[in-house]
Amino acid sequence: MNSTLQHLWRDRFDVVFPPGCVHCGGLAEEGRLRYLCPDCEKQMFMVEAPHCSTCGHPYFGDTEVNRQCEHCEELEPEFGQGKTAILLRGPGRSLIHALKYHHGLHVLRDVTAIMSAVPGYVDYLVDAVLVPVPLHPRKQRARRYNQSLLLAECCVRAAAGQARIEEVLCRVIDTESQTHYDREDRQKNLKNAFALAPHAAINPAQRYVLVDDVFTTGSTLNACSAVLRRAGVLSLDVVTFGHG
Repeated sequence: MNSTLQHLWRDRFDVVFPPGCVHCGGLAEEGRLRYLCPDCEKQMFMVEAPHCSTCGHPYFGDTEVNRQCEHCEELEPEFGQGKTAILLRGPGRSLIHALKYHHGLHVLRDVTAIMSAVPGYVDYLVDAVLVPVPLHPRKQRARRYNQSLLLAECCVRAAAGQARIEEVLCRVIDTESQTHYDREDRQKNLKNAFALAPHAAINPAQRYVLVDDVFTTGSTLNACSAVLRRAGVLSLDVVTFGHG
């Protein structure tokens, strides 16, 4: 079933069986978001300036020139800038978990709407080549999709087609889940885990933006960035949907 038919089918299904909120389980009334109720939508933290230029986490309270970000101060980024849409707490976490762990592809509609609403997010994507962080083939077979690729497609829709996707990376080592590792162990776990995809063509004049679901320590994005730098990418930034 193509995506247009899927949307038509789901729209008709939602009329008969109104969707439930992925966070509280209550009725998600028709509005800007379809799978978060209005109360839960209000609880979602969308990131605005001022925020860290490396990881995208917002600064709270008074800001200072050259302020250190506690979330990435130990990171030596291989990339330039970073941007994120939401903080991974409450309803925002529920959206990501629905997509990543419960085959909740329906929430991608809301993800695109959120990307479009976050100040500066779309401008950051325009004219970029989006590179989704790859999954190992075994993990992708088990999950049936790569959530980072789906999020990159959301980015393209949010940017009204003014960005494109190139899958120029592959994952060559099937690493364990990073969830319970600290930054140092994550870096060790990811050593040599990524490589340039066969037949990938890098254009040094192009701006590339790595796409991942969540920025936690930056280790995965940094490992991917190192591969792209070695392949000749000069302008390289990162974008995530959530931070936390």
